[in-house]
Amino acid sequence: MITSPSSRRRSERSRKATLEAALGLCAEKGYARVTVEAIAARAGVSKKTIYRWWPSKGAVMLEAFTEGLLDATPFTDTGDIAADLRTHICAAVRLLSTSPFGPAYAGILSEVHHDDALAKAVREDLVEPRFACAVERLRRAGEQGQIPADADLPLAVEMLYGPVYYRHVLRKPPQDEATVAALVEHVLRSLGARET
Repeated sequence: MITSPSSRRRSERSRKATLEAALGLCAEKGYARVTVEAIAARAGVSKKTIYRWWPSKGAVMLEAFTEGLLDATPFTDTGDIAADLRTHICAAVRLLSTSPFGPAYAGILSEVHHDDALAKAVREDLVEPRFACAVERLRRAGEQGQIPADADLPLAVEMLYGPVYYRHVLRKPPQDEATVAALVEHVLRSLGARET
């Protein structure tokens, strides 16, 4: 006898289809022109289903963007903090420079100024966990003797990633690998890191 998929698997399939639809429409139409109705139609789910899982279009886009960011930018530890930061930041720059992720994130950031719930979700679901991962990677580098024990790690994270998002928000050309390498070298030198 053939059994039907569990409701959980159907829900996961619908969730993935919704996220893919949101990103696809963003690439085709631009963030501002995407509607929840269009996402539902593309994903083959009801509008009611989307609103059961997400409070807004921005929340759908945030989840889609966050999943893409996590997949594209893991925090690896090769034992060389400078190389690992260069790899990580270059991956983030590439993601923000490509459609649909760059336009989706720009749209999300434009909405946080008038959507308090989305602003809170961006902080709690995206920024704070990624910030904590970056601090943890720098902390491990400190344990390995690559960064002084008294280095201000949260400030270092802001110094490393601030220029990436500054350029993205202002639609300036993204950093190339040489610019990222210079940024990483400058920040690590300011921390008093030893050269590897």
